[in-house]
Amino acid sequence: MDPIVNEAKEKFGKCVAAYESNLGKLRSGRANPAILAGIQCDYYGDKMDINALAAIQMPEPRQLVVKPYSREDLKAIAQAIAAANIGINPQIEADCIRLIIPPLTEDTRKQIAKQAKSLAEDAKVSVRNVRREFLELVKEDDTMSDDYRDRVEDDIQKAVEETTKRIEEILAAKTKEILTI
Repeated sequence: MDPIVNEAKEKFGKCVAAYESNLGKLRSGRANPAILAGIQCDYYGDKMDINALAAIQMPEPRQLVVKPYSREDLKAIAQAIAAANIGINPQIEADCIRLIIPPLTEDTRKQIAKQAKSLAEDAKVSVRNVRREFLELVKEDDTMSDDYRDRVEDDIQKAVEETTKRIEEILAAKTKEILTI
């Protein structure tokens, strides 16, 4: 296979991975440590990710326990979670923070499903941007014959269609997970 097509497929794979990562941050009614990904708290004047300062456990399907490595960080982590506006109220205990995931209402589930669909559209846009980038690269290359250029463009388009189909499959699975009570 052509190295240009392989590089395009690799970038398409990165788009799908970023989409899956963003989907992991959505609430689905079950506890998921990815909900806390990207939340930063104040650590001696610097901003650090919570997962770098604490162990995150899931003792029950609707509960997360955040155990800071240092007890001094307990309040800072709780404040960061509360400020992140993820819809979960942190409960500080002796040496940990307990996050109880509330059950989702039907309206909330539909809203989160819309967010998932919006993320899917963003992922598709990024795939199309990568496709445009590579098609321009192919058109600018004067060393390629017309037949070879057409074949590379067709291969890139097939890779785009496969990636878009994969994004739709991931969206369908996530939507089913969100809407299941």
